[in-house]
Amino acid sequence: MKFSDSSTPNLTTFGAVKRRSVSVETTKLVEAKPMFLDQSLPLLIQPQIEGVNLTVWANTNRDFIQTALQKHGGILFRNFGIRDVEEFEELIQTVSGELLDYRDRSSPRSPVNGNIYTSTDHPANQTIFLHSENSYAASWPLKIFFCCLIPPTEGGETPIADTRKLLQRIPPEIRRRFAEKQVMYVRNFGDGFGLPWQTVFQTENTSQVVDFCRKNGIEWEWKGQNRLRTRQVRQAIAHHPITGEAVWFNHGVFFHVSTLEPPIREALLKAFSEEDLPHNTYYGDGSPIEPEVLEEIRAAYRAETVLFPWETGDILMLDNMLTAHGRQPFSGPRKIVVGMSELFSQNL
Repeated sequence: MKFSDSSTPNLTTFGAVKRRSVSVETTKLVEAKPMFLDQSLPLLIQPQIEGVNLTVWANTNRDFIQTALQKHGGILFRNFGIRDVEEFEELIQTVSGELLDYRDRSSPRSPVNGNIYTSTDHPANQTIFLHSENSYAASWPLKIFFCCLIPPTEGGETPIADTRKLLQRIPPEIRRRFAEKQVMYVRNFGDGFGLPWQTVFQTENTSQVVDFCRKNGIEWEWKGQNRLRTRQVRQAIAHHPITGEAVWFNHGVFFHVSTLEPPIREALLKAFSEEDLPHNTYYGDGSPIEPEVLEEIRAAYRAETVLFPWETGDILMLDNMLTAHGRQPFSGPRKIVVGMSELFSQNL
């Protein structure tokens, strides 16, 4: 699909690229098509002439972007010459409003500028399993954006998967069981492994932690010596608030101890009892999730995973409920930043 634009804003950039006399009424500005012939995810949008300003183009095509995102689940903007965090932040604000603070955290991230963060501070040699941002929480962003400022030398892809297809690939009996029982998340803080509760809840005040837990349907237990255990039961299957589609939307496999890489898993099981593990998951009634069920779900994620190498200036826009994401191990420098928007909250 190619676009021309009959509006009058300057759609070309200044600086190294000299402004050219171009009729925006007749020139095809961008092309939009699936990146892969056999996959709808992601939709690839690229400029067809030199110097197209992505933010200006996006501002005049917001309806198309929203419709395409709901259909494909993810859009990759490539070759628009994005070079810095400020341009990335401006695009997010243009198409999706104000950026969200990262609360109720599970991944180590560092602030870059305002509410733009490093995508993750996990060691480069570790795989991050696919997940939907904050699906364990009572509130989550509907949109999540990634921008590649420095691509890795090798690896470091951000794998993505359509959660609608993922749900359909999971065997019906497993879907039914999770729909009925939901998922319980148990997290322990302050034992020297994983994020401390002060980072997760962004406060040093225990009363504020309790208030947050109470408002967000989280059971809490102070274990002494500034240690905290929380439990919360959330959905396994959700319905998208705009499209109404059913999606596989949870951290049930991601947080389960069996998903950790073997050396890390073995070290944790040696150091902690099951109830004191930094994080683990169960059915919503507290019963264990069977190993064979977990493996069926992992297999579904693997079957639906889509990979592409990062290029400098890439921006990946995901509907957080329609598309899960992760990270591959990498070597060399890698600077991927992230921003989130459009908070959606459950009625607890």
